[in-house]
Amino acid sequence: MTLGLAILIVAFISLLLLEVPVAFVVGIATALAALALGNHGVAEAISSDMANAVDEFALLAIPFFILAGDLMGAGGLARRLINFASVIVGRLPGGLSMVNTLSCMLFGSISGSAAAAVSSIGNTLIPEMNKKGYDKDFNVAVTTSGSITGLLIPPSNVMIVFAVVAANISVSDLFLAGVFPGLLLGLALMAVCIMVSIKRGYGAAPDATFPKFWPSLLSALPSLMLVVIVIGGIFKGWFTATEASAIAVVWSFLLAVIFYREIPLKDLGALVARSARTTGVVMLLIATSSAMSQLLTAERVPQMVSATMLALSENPILILLIINVVLLIVGTFMDITPAILIFTPIFLPVAIGLGMDPIHFGILMIANLSIGLCTPPVGTCLFVGCSVGKTRIAGVSREMIPFYIAMILVLMVITFWPSLSLWLPNSIK
Repeated sequence: MTLGLAILIVAFISLLLLEVPVAFVVGIATALAALALGNHGVAEAISSDMANAVDEFALLAIPFFILAGDLMGAGGLARRLINFASVIVGRLPGGLSMVNTLSCMLFGSISGSAAAAVSSIGNTLIPEMNKKGYDKDFNVAVTTSGSITGLLIPPSNVMIVFAVVAANISVSDLFLAGVFPGLLLGLALMAVCIMVSIKRGYGAAPDATFPKFWPSLLSALPSLMLVVIVIGGIFKGWFTATEASAIAVVWSFLLAVIFYREIPLKDLGALVARSARTTGVVMLLIATSSAMSQLLTAERVPQMVSATMLALSENPILILLIINVVLLIVGTFMDITPAILIFTPIFLPVAIGLGMDPIHFGILMIANLSIGLCTPPVGTCLFVGCSVGKTRIAGVSREMIPFYIAMILVLMVITFWPSLSLWLPNSIK
């Protein structure tokens, strides 16, 4: 290990422990490592790498999808989706837990944000589940686990990030590849809800009656059409993922401001400013992480990792299991966006060397790191869920165990059944 690489690792871990924001952690650690390597033009080199990193047409989709998600979140979308979900699955055992999971899937797939799904759905359904006798920790666990399905079901900002880092990968193909894995994950989480509910005697949602189906469908249909427009347009080849993100903003604006009339025109400025701040954080992460990736490449870290793994074993199954274990550990300590930015250049060459399709690996990586959003000590969705549910992480973590098992099982299916991810994009081609 070179001096520069050692300084990079020590600085990165130390700054994380000091709770410095991740974007600054990555940037400062990269600058210190570059200085140690004797790069006296470090400021110019890093700033150049950062500028080039965000100068990508595909990244335009991120601010558009963030704004669309904020518009839909403030536009009364959650309430309508919950009503619709209740008539679909509300009469099953543990009806409200099923409604919770399906609502998170629907909201997450539209907003593209797991944390937003926890907050929007949780604020409505967690108190309602508490009133109906469901365990408070279980309610938070249901909401937290269900939220990550939206990172696999398109549109998804983390898919855009992976496509940009991996290079020469179509965002549209990644979107299509995530549909079936996302649905499978949602169904697995619902199965856990049913099993726990039967064991504990949780009943169906009392207001889930068939006569409410058509009114709830008509109320939620304009919101659901956003997914149809985005995926259908990409499916038909009418527009790219970036163009779809702009259309999503227009559709969200029409719904939230004109059709639903939930957002007054005077509040649009503050909402756009909030979206801009979120976009700024994401773009700074992308910029600094790209500079770190350039440094790791210059130090030949991807080649060293690939050689080490192939030296351990030539069995692709074993190597994929090792990659999954490493990513699961990484996900518990790092948020999904910086983890994708840093570890994609390291592990993608290994996966390609095993004959793995890059799109398949992208879905595997996103599914893997999404689990980390639900695990202590850094799980964003877990912390948001505990805040919304006013409960403690220790209790929720115990309730999360069967959901963790379901997530790991789905991850294994995604890993060793490539057709689950690749059938849809390949059939379109």
